[in-house]
Order: sequence, then C-alpha cells, then structure tokens
Amino acid sequence: MNQIFSRKTFKLIFLLGLMVSVLSGTALFGYKSYMTGNAGDVVRTTSFGICMMGGGTDVDAAIKWMIAKSGGGDFVVIRCTGSNGYNYYIYTQLGGVDSVETLVLSSRDSSSSYVNTQIHNAEALFIAGGDQSDYWKNWKGTPIEDSINSLVAKGVPIGGTSAGNAILGYFSYPSLTKASVTSSACLANPYNSDVTLGRDFLLLPRLEKVCMDDHFVTRDRMGRLVTFLARFIKDGWTTKAYGIGVDEMTAVCMEGSGVATIMGSGAAYFLKTPGMPQTCLSGTPLTYRLIPTYKVTSSGTFDLVTWLGTGGISYTLSAVAGALSSSNGSIY
Repeated sequence: MNQIFSRKTFKLIFLLGLMVSVLSGTALFGYKSYMTGNAGDVVRTTSFGICMMGGGTDVDAAIKWMIAKSGGGDFVVIRCTGSNGYNYYIYTQLGGVDSVETLVLSSRDSSSSYVNTQIHNAEALFIAGGDQSDYWKNWKGTPIEDSINSLVAKGVPIGGTSAGNAILGYFSYPSLTKASVTSSACLANPYNSDVTLGRDFLLLPRLEKVCMDDHFVTRDRMGRLVTFLARFIKDGWTTKAYGIGVDEMTAVCMEGSGVATIMGSGAAYFLKTPGMPQTCLSGTPLTYRLIPTYKVTSSGTFDLVTWLGTGGISYTLSAVAGALSSSNGSIY
C-alpha cells in the first residue's frame, strides 16, 4: 500500500512540476519562451541598423544582414501570438547565430525581469508579424518598450515585418479598432473612426518623423499612407512628416548612417509632406497636392538623412477630393 501510494504521489508531484514549468512561461508571468541554441548569454560586437520588412515571405538577405550585424550573437524574436516558427528558420536554415529565442509577449503582464533581460542582452531583435494593436496595447508604456529602445545605444540591429514593421516609426497606425482601414475609406474621410494614429512608441534613429506601412501594393495602401501624413500635419503633431511604404517580400535595410539598401523582389516608397493639406476635415474627402514620392527597388538606395535616393523613380502624388493621382501616371 505504501509503495502504491508513493508511486502515485511521485507521479502527481512530477505532473505538478511539469505544469508549473509550463505556467512559469505563460500564465504566471504572461509570456512564453522558445529557445534554440545556447541558452547562456554571449557578448559579441554588434553594429546598429534597422530592417524594415513589408510582410509576406521573409527576405533571407535581410535577415542575414541582421545576423552579420549581430556578430553571430543571440537573436531575439518578439511577438504577441504564434510560437517558434522563426527559431528553425534563423538558427538552422540561415545559421550563424549563438541562439534564437522567441518570446511570445501576449499581455502587459509579459514585462517580467526575464523578458526584459533577454531583450536588453540581445545582439539582434526582430519584431514578428501579427496585429500591431496588440503590440501597442501590451508593450507601450511598459519596460518592454524601454528595453527595445535601450538597444539603440548598444548598437544592436533592430527589425520588424508586417505589424512588426508598422510600429518601427515614431508615428504609426496602431489599428486600435482592429479594422485595417483601406485607402478608399481614408481618402473619403481622413477622420474615419478606423484611422487610429499613434506616436512616441519606439524611438529609433532616422525614423523620428516617419510612419511605416507594409503589404503596400498587395493591399493598395498608398492612399492611406498619404492620409496618415496629412493627419499628422493637420493635427499639429509635427510640421514635417515622412512615410515609408514597403512591398511584400521586400526589405529596407538601413545602416547607422541612414543609407538604406532595398532587398527582395518588390519596391519601397518614400514620401514626404509638402506642407499643410489643402482640405483635411472630418466627413470630407481629402485634398492634398504634390506630395514628393520616390520609388526604389533592389537596384537603388535611399538616404533617410537627406531623403534622397539613387537608381529609383521620382514623382509626385496628389489627392484631390478623395481621388489619388500621380505625375508618373501610376501611383505605384
């Protein structure tokens, strides 16, 4: 009887221990960790850069660019949903890093000492796709935000794709209504209730007055980026705003100097405001004329300091009574 009892007790203790070990990364602390490679912290020489990826299939060359800048150190991926899909891709398929850890940070309770230590000690940080409203609600105003921003001073490369890319700029569209507003809806009414704008989340060099957008041509987002820029100016957030739209399967990889190389199969679009919009009112179609635009593919570069490119196409965009047109004949 004692033997049977002790076996049952041992099994129960084992199961309870297993449950606690799982909960320690989820319910108890609000996060989950997936580690591949060396779990210990290594220190490597890094160089700063920002990888702005437009979603869809990841651009291998852009991730390799981040790996090179990491010095082969610890590569950390953060997200609010999903699991460890990046671990095998980065650690095994691309290689060259000491470890890959994915942290699923699904609530404001995710901001534990472990999570912030892992982010702060990373040699590269990548923000996966998902829903940028989750990132905004769960991370903004928490130590997670501070830990990400701390990597700039350490010279660590930072990147993001899709929703992860959407939050890289100082200005952003956090999509707080969880309805991905369309270009047509924005142009028809710049104050549409789904045009939820944000600022002062991440503080990355060269992106201080920039708003990012992704899945750009596939989801026809030029009109909404134009509207976002108009709103930033009209609402008095800034006197000058810039926009970067990135196609799927495309990345803008910016060096610390501000010069960016375009990688992948698509293009990136660089916009800047020419001044105050002519008409930007609630319930009234947008009129905003002569917005300087530069389109760059992998054949060219773009300098985010001078806001000038090479090897691309320069044109202007105009929204008139909610209709968007281009001096080049095509808005893309």
